[in-house]
Amino acid sequence: MIRLIGLQPTYMPRESLEFEYRVSNINQSMISAIEASVVWLTEGKGTEDLGVHSFQRLTGNALSATDWTVPQRVVVPLPDSPLSYEGRLLKISWCVRVRFYLNDGTELVAQQPFYLGTITKEV
Repeated sequence: MIRLIGLQPTYMPRESLEFEYRVSNINQSMISAIEASVVWLTEGKGTEDLGVHSFQRLTGNALSATDWTVPQRVVVPLPDSPLSYEGRLLKISWCVRVRFYLNDGTELVAQQPFYLGTITKEV
């Protein structure tokens, strides 16, 4: 589960994005690593792109020392660009992504989208 603190779907450049995530319905001993990231993605004609703005990975001792009975809070200052954009040929979107790597090789991913800047739509 991912929850944006403040529950606002739009953030301005240089604001801090605050989110929390928690492990539920997964036995902690089955998790080999957890990655929490803030990424932007482009879609459209041609190649799709992914940019990683912020990245945290927990493994080993850091993973086992974490108290998973409480949500894990992350604060990330947001960049000036790229701003969210919804055009006919190109779309730029942002999201918080948490990925769980299990010991059996399974990956579980949760994402929460948000907008960076005032959303611009092509008319």
